[in-house]
Amino acid sequence: MSRALVIGCGGVASVAIHKCVQNSEIFTDLCIASRTKSKCDALAEKLAGRGCNITTAKVDADSVPELVALMKSYKPDIVLNLALPYQDLSIMDACLEAGVSYLDTANYEPEDTAKFEYKWQWAYREKFEKAGLTAILGCGFDPGVTGVFSAYAQKHEFDEISYIDILDCNGGDHGYPFATNFNPEINIREVSAKGSYIENGKWVETEPMEIKRTYNFKGVGEKDMYLLHHEELESLALNIKGIKRIRFFMTFGQSYLTHLKCLENVGMTSIEPIDFEGKQIVPLQFLKAVLPDPASLGPRTVGKTNIGCIFQGKKDGKEKHYYLYNICDHQECYREVGSQAVSYTTGVPAMIGAELFLRGLWKKPGVYNVEEFDPDPFMEGLNKWGLPWQEDRDPVLVD
Repeated sequence: MSRALVIGCGGVASVAIHKCVQNSEIFTDLCIASRTKSKCDALAEKLAGRGCNITTAKVDADSVPELVALMKSYKPDIVLNLALPYQDLSIMDACLEAGVSYLDTANYEPEDTAKFEYKWQWAYREKFEKAGLTAILGCGFDPGVTGVFSAYAQKHEFDEISYIDILDCNGGDHGYPFATNFNPEINIREVSAKGSYIENGKWVETEPMEIKRTYNFKGVGEKDMYLLHHEELESLALNIKGIKRIRFFMTFGQSYLTHLKCLENVGMTSIEPIDFEGKQIVPLQFLKAVLPDPASLGPRTVGKTNIGCIFQGKKDGKEKHYYLYNICDHQECYREVGSQAVSYTTGVPAMIGAELFLRGLWKKPGVYNVEEFDPDPFMEGLNKWGLPWQEDRDPVLVD
């Protein structure tokens, strides 16, 4: 018997919860907790009677005392943090105080600055080690599966990896002129920040959307993609031996970019508070409130995602190129769990990582990124739970 506490009840959390219930041999008991208990109750009711004992709770993920009280009363084996990245540290603090292991899908970022770094969470390494607890960081798709792909390539395909290009293509169409496929606030902060990549051990910074490439994605077709900063670059640069350069590219359509530029120009993407009718509001948070909820996009999104890593390196003294990727269909995801593929590709890996912890395969005291664990059982889990991976041993490279 194992108990998991899921904090959050948005699109990604909903997928992870569906998958935990499908995997009820491992997840016998589940508590869904968020600020809006009615959302948790509705999901619990929908999934009742499927072999997993589900309870719900109201909790403010910014409040360590509330989190600790919930953890001590429910006594979970692991906490799946599927709330907002701003809440990572409060949930980690609560886990330490309550003596519970931890997993998340995105690294901490402070609310007042769009800075994506692992330093805040890596600072917890000694505390988790001394407490005998495990913290698994970034167990979504990117970061997450991209790290597992890298560990798998390093273990099975290469003697040394010199270059990694992570390509994130969403070929889905939701029919809106402008909407984001995951939390609008996080999405827009990520996209409007300066780009960067790692080369020869150093960060190279670029202007937002400065570097553009076109790539023909299997299952999707030709798409424009842009170099962004992304958190897994930082951990992979440390954990993949001999790496010379890592880049991250994401596809965007012209309509999205045109709308985003307009919103930037009028100040709507700013995270600086402004006075409005006697109150302080953050423009980006207001924009989030008027945009379509990503969780509502499932029924109207058609098309596929294609996310993966192109590796260049050496095996037995010879140059080698290798591409590992997953193709996911938006409508198939919706039929299975009621979500679009962007939430699906993040929620499924969160469940797999938690399962591997509960089975003792990804369990060791300290704070770890996913590529620091054995990739093989995770790769098996991807094939089993709906994100089968494909290989290309002669991929087109990104210049």
